[in-house]
Amino acid sequence: MKIAADILVALVALLHVWFLVLEMFFWDKPLGLKTFRQTPEAAAASKVLAANQGL
Repeated sequence: MKIAADILVALVALLHVWFLVLEMFFWDKPLGLKTFRQTPEAAAASKVLAANQGL
C-alpha cells in the first residue's frame, strides 16, 4: 500500500511541475496557447499573471 501511495504522490508532484512549466515558460508559445485556448493577444496581456500563478 505504501508503494501505491508513493507512486500517486510522485504523479501529483510531476503534474504540478508540468503545470508550472506550462504556465511560466509555455504560456505564450503554441503549446500553451493550445492547452489553455488563448489568443496570442490575451496570452501576452496575462503572461505575468500566469507566471506568478505557476510559481
